[in-house]
Amino acid sequence: MTDHPKETGRRGEDIAAAYLRGKGYRIIERNYRCPFGEADIVARDRREIVFVEVKSRRSDRFGDPQAAVDHRKQRKLSQIALCYLKAKDLLNQDARFDVLSILFTTDGHRIEHITNAFDLVEG
Repeated sequence: MTDHPKETGRRGEDIAAAYLRGKGYRIIERNYRCPFGEADIVARDRREIVFVEVKSRRSDRFGDPQAAVDHRKQRKLSQIALCYLKAKDLLNQDARFDVLSILFTTDGHRIEHITNAFDLVEG
């Protein structure tokens, strides 16, 4: 596989959205942008708003994809989530952060879904 990294990311997000729909999530938005950055997928899982960070890789040479969601990235995702919730007047809704990693393999892909991967990071 010789995809450009952006293409790998887009393919990963498409796979992630289909996976989440199969699990009963309703996709609200993809690639939500605000001044703090971008949320890959915003979805609803029953009564919760779920901010899903998708990490896709073509190999595990540099570790599992979800390892890229470090404290700095968690803080940024928290800012994006608060921006979204304020803009949509949903601050009273339960929300959480999921991380979905997709590792492309020679015979397809492997998905790991970490539900409630981290708490809101302030600061």
